[in-house]
Formats: sequence, C-alpha cells, structure tokens
Amino acid sequence: MRGLEWLTGAISGVAGYIGWFLILYCMAFGVSDVFMRYVLNAPSQWIGTSLQAAMVLMACAGGVYALQHESFVKLDLFYANASSRNKAILDVLTMPFALLFLGALIVKGYEAASLSLMLNQQTPTAIPIPIYPIKFAIPLSACLVLLIVLKHFIRDLKIIFGRD
Repeated sequence: MRGLEWLTGAISGVAGYIGWFLILYCMAFGVSDVFMRYVLNAPSQWIGTSLQAAMVLMACAGGVYALQHESFVKLDLFYANASSRNKAILDVLTMPFALLFLGALIVKGYEAASLSLMLNQQTPTAIPIPIYPIKFAIPLSACLVLLIVLKHFIRDLKIIFGRD
C-alpha cells in the first residue's frame, strides 16, 4: 500500500506541475491572442488551436491532481456529516460507477487515439498540429485516475473493516 501511495503521490505531483504550467501557458497566450486580434488586427494562425489542446491536457492533469488531494465536489447532503466509516461505505458503493466510467474512458479513448494516430490526424489550420498526442492523454490520465481510485478503494475497505 505504501508503494501505491508513493506512486500516486508522485504522479499527482507531476500532474500538478503540468497543470500549473498549462494554466500559465493559457493565460499568456490567451491574452496575447486577444491583443493580436483586436489591437493589432493580426490574428494568430495557431494560438487558438494550441489553447484548445492545452485545456484538454489541463483537464487531464487537473483531474489526477484533484482526485489525489480529494478536491472534487461531493454531494454534501449525505456525505458531510457522516462518520468516516459511513463515508467509506458510500465511497465503496459508488465504486462500480467510477470503474464503469473510467473503463469506458480508457477503452473508447484508446480506440479514438489509435484511429487518430493511424490516420495521422492534424488540425485543419494553416499550421497543422497533430491531434493524436492529445487524444492519447485522455486514456492515459484515466489510467492514472484509476490507480488513485483503487488506492482510495483499498483505504476505504480498511476503514470499513476497522484496519485503519
């Protein structure tokens, strides 16, 4: 369990830094794109497309980081005042839905990314940017989220059975 804890902590730390960098990238290039378009009347050929890709990557990295640090919003109506054992039971009951969602995201995301790679998909802009690296980030981040979900599941089982 300690190895899994260390691995997910290291992965989420890297994801946090990637997300931080992508936020800075989106801010800097988003502002410069608006400035170039509306002040200089010279819109960029590539910034808008790269910002879309950066936002997809930011969602992937942010999801990994947020789940590791338990920063996702939960339905506090039933969850907030529950004991740690009841919270663990609720988490275990929702585990099949998480696995179903992540399984579909991994399988279908990999299929879409593989097809994109096979077709050498690129953006239809003046400067073609490959799309398949971004598409591969989605099933990869889903696998990382699955690791964290499994770690939380093991922790919840320990709490339920009094071995925490």
